[in-house]
Amino acid sequence: MSVNQLLTMFGKVGPVGGFESPPLQGVREMSTAWIQTGKVTFADERSEDLLVASCLAAAAQGDISAYYDLGVAYSTGSHGVDCDLIEAHKWFNLAAVNGHAEAQMCRADISDEMTAREIAEAQRRAREWISASVRKAA
Repeated sequence: MSVNQLLTMFGKVGPVGGFESPPLQGVREMSTAWIQTGKVTFADERSEDLLVASCLAAAAQGDISAYYDLGVAYSTGSHGVDCDLIEAHKWFNLAAVNGHAEAQMCRADISDEMTAREIAEAQRRAREWISASVRKAA
């Protein structure tokens, strides 16, 4: 999936958009540094969107750190995304089931702030992501 498709899917640009896919080399390091520092070194929102899109592209490739980084972004409403505990839970859950210990703790923390219905929706979205990934691989 291209960056433009990811940005379109998440409502950041229209289907025509003007983004080209950045190289995926170094995406994990970039997204981890982005989360750890809480700072974006880019000057505009479009660059911030590209950073999130790069993280989404890495997640589409199965990058566990990208799952965690997206969980952090959605749980804090930072780096160009709105706070969304359902999306945060989904991403933490995907990281946690792949062995990311910190994601397990974060998922538990945000679960305390969610209703049973919201948790069920987050789990449904995580299963949907896994199903789409399996179909793509096949």
